[in-house]
Formats: sequence, C-alpha cells, structure tokens
Amino acid sequence: MWELEDGDELIDTCRVPDGARLRLVRNGEDFVILLDRNELMSTDVCASEVQLAEMTCARLAGRSNLQMLIGGYGLGFTLRAALEVLDETAHVTVAEIVPEIVKWARGPMAVLTAGCLDDSRVQLVHDDVAMLIDAARNAYDTILLDVDNGPEGLTRALNGWLYSPDGLQAAARALRPGGILAVWSAFQDPAFVELLEHAGFTVDVASVDAGEEPREGRKPLHHVIFFATKA
Repeated sequence: MWELEDGDELIDTCRVPDGARLRLVRNGEDFVILLDRNELMSTDVCASEVQLAEMTCARLAGRSNLQMLIGGYGLGFTLRAALEVLDETAHVTVAEIVPEIVKWARGPMAVLTAGCLDDSRVQLVHDDVAMLIDAARNAYDTILLDVDNGPEGLTRALNGWLYSPDGLQAAARALRPGGILAVWSAFQDPAFVELLEHAGFTVDVASVDAGEEPREGRKPLHHVIFFATKA
C-alpha cells in the first residue's frame, strides 16, 4: 500500500471510466501512477514495459507496413520502445481510455514523453482498446496489452472481457495470420495460458527483469509477458 512520503508531490487525480481512482505522484524526476493506494506503474521500474515492445517486434522482424495496436499508453515506455525499432512504414494505434493520462503525458511528463505521441506513425484513439479489438478483422500484426497488472480486470471490471474466452477469440479475429497478442503481467497465470491455447494461440511465456533497483536481501523483481501467436 502506497503512502506519500517526504519529497512526494501529488500532481493530479482522476478516475478510470467505470473504474478505480488514479493519482499521479512526482518525486524529483521520477513519476508514479497509483491505482487507489497501489503502485500501477512508475518511471523507475519500467524495463519490462520496454521489453514488451522490443521482444514483440523482434518476433515480427522483417514485416513491412506492420500494424500495431497498443492498449494503454501508461507512461509511454512501450510506445517509445516500439518506435525505436519499427521502420517508417509501420503504423501504431494507441488506445487510451483515460484522457488525464494523455494530459499528464503532454503536461508534467512532457520531457519523458519526448514527442512520441506526435510521431507521424502514431494514431492516438481516446477509447477502450476492447472496442477496437472487437471491431477489427485481420487488421493488426500485433496487439500489446498493458492495461492492468495482469490478465484480470483490475483498473476497471469491464477489462475482464479482454482476457475472457470471448475477448481472446476477438483478439484472434483482429490479428493477421502469424500475428501476436502480447500481454504484460506482474505475475504468472497458468489458467490464462490455457485460455490462450483454447483460443487457438501458440503460447510462449517470458519472465523478464522488471528493472527494479537491487535491494539487499530481496530477490530481483520479475514480470511476465505472454506471447500468443495466431496460426
């Protein structure tokens, strides 16, 4: 549970539509977004968000005119990492349902954002990523989801659909042959792997270093990325 400490500055507060409260907190040059009183994302533990993009793009290397859908802008680490490795023919759609997230990116975190939302390859959609997935047919080479702390509706109950059999079938329809659904998670979830396989995906689960500063007596923190490939 997160309590503000010396040096912490509460920048702004908002609510996820039909969901929980978010708070943006700054301490020096570092930022953290809190979900109620729990840390949802931060600038000092971001390595796995970068790996979400880099590892997915590596699996799709060689595709021209790559079409990527990112669910959740967050702090932008995944988007910026994708833009670093994608060529000029790629197109990235970012679905962000919380308008304040974008306001924060263009405001107090503008230096961190580094103009990535204005890249000519990027289209920002202020809507639910589930809506885009459900409406698409063979549209994307990859869908990257980092909207919760794992395959569960944490930030808003409606997100649970994304990880349900119906949601996974919709993702499969939205992807092109050989396309990848990549889901970031703070934890392992064997039941979710089974759901992905039942939806017809081939699944690879990667444990990645979260990039947390080492602490004496504490094991390195790892996050999980589920890579589900459509036949």
